Amino acid sequence: MSLRIVLLPGDGVGPEVVDAARTVLTTVATRDGLSLAFDTHPIGGAALDLGLPSLPDATRDACVAADAVLLGAVGTPKWDHLPRETRCETGLLRLRQAMGVFANLRPARHWPGTEDSLPFKPERIDGVDMIVVRELLGGLYFGEPRGVAADGQSGVNTMRYTVPEIERVARVAFELAQGRQKKLTSIDKANVLEASQVWRATVTRLAADYPDVTLSHLYVDAASMLLIQYPKDFDVVVAENLFGDILSDEVGAIAGSLGLLPSASLGAGPGLYEPVHGSAPTLAGKDVANPAGTILSAALLLRHSLKREAAAARIERAVEQAIREGVRTVDVAGAGPSVGCRAFTEAVLARL
Repeated sequence: MSLRIVLLPGDGVGPEVVDAARTVLTTVATRDGLSLAFDTHPIGGAALDLGLPSLPDATRDACVAADAVLLGAVGTPKWDHLPRETRCETGLLRLRQAMGVFANLRPARHWPGTEDSLPFKPERIDGVDMIVVRELLGGLYFGEPRGVAADGQSGVNTMRYTVPEIERVARVAFELAQGRQKKLTSIDKANVLEASQVWRATVTRLAADYPDVTLSHLYVDAASMLLIQYPKDFDVVVAENLFGDILSDEVGAIAGSLGLLPSASLGAGPGLYEPVHGSAPTLAGKDVANPAGTILSAALLLRHSLKREAAAARIERAVEQAIREGVRTVDVAGAGPSVGCRAFTEAVLARL
């Protein structure tokens, strides 16, 4: 039986990087005797261009019924004038809700060979390998009430968390930590925010179920400094939606580029996999985008949704080998030569 993978190329560089990841997935699947059936659907500006909502019903239904979903990016200046409820980004938020993906996993590691493009001394980041677990369906992005007053003079967003919402994402983080260095750092603002006080109390209580994991807490402002100052001190980090969104982009500096960052959004059903970078519309169609984040998202898809750890690890090794041997897109090339999206993908395929 074929496993059904829904592709959502989306906007900007999305179609280019999704095509790269699909090529890598197809190659690995063929060699492993894994049958994959790909089904492509529009989302974001690509859907709006067709006269459809930013999340068409057919796209939503296909994703919910899939074995896994691979997304490129959403967002384009062409549609930025639309009201919030019809914009590209709202379509993505609704997709996450429809799929029930509440835990967003964002790995960040140092890639040998990218030192020239980093703001760090090599000894500070050598060996850094962390993962940020971001709660994805609560907090300010989904809390009610929300909106802009009729006179446009004020706006309101609501940060609200319930114990079950916190428990489910915290357990994902604890279980990840058990398989890694057994260290978990929980990020909040419990000295100011009531929602964070509930967050901290819940995570602390759950720690009793994971005695082999060392739990520590940091306020988000302190964490934003320490993640960069002492990145080797971190293993698994868990945070609510807004804090996790910001901090996981910050630790992208360790990788050297958002183009190297993959993500996996997990829940009870199919997983949603996407690079952390945005749509970068000014780069679209120029064959300069870095496909590594999307290729590595495909590796996460194999690991978490298809349970093919060996295949996932092969892709990650191939990406690492290409970068180490000097095959780098312009965002991480430093003073050295650079290659385009297609050439980097070919280099990864050659190293598989």
